[in-house]
Formats: sequence, structure tokens, C-alpha cells
Amino acid sequence: MALDHKLLEIVACPVCKGKLNYDKEKAELVCRADRLAYPIQDDIPVLLESRARTLSLEELPS
Repeated sequence: MALDHKLLEIVACPVCKGKLNYDKEKAELVCRADRLAYPIQDDIPVLLESRARTLSLEELPS
């Protein structure tokens, strides 16, 4: 699965409105500021705080 680069430029974290980074390996969009990972299901980002996974400090991409 590959997300459209244009989509990545405009999509934002629903909590802080910050930039999201694409984690291709885990099929998630990651907000470093909030330490949340939003799942991508059927090529569609699920940008709901209730569906986000909290990341540990070790999981944050560098």
C-alpha cells in the first residue's frame, strides 16, 4: 500500500493539527507530538482519536 504524497501533505493529526508521518511497515500515520498512531484500513486513514494507538518513546520514528 502506498499513500498518495499529496494526501500526506494535507492530512493532519485530529488532536493537535500537526504533521503526520507515514509508517509504511505498520500501515499507520504517526503523530510524534501526541505519540499517537492512526491505522490505515483498506487504503483509508482512520483519523479518529478513539482508534489511535498510543506509542511508547521507543516506537517513535526518528
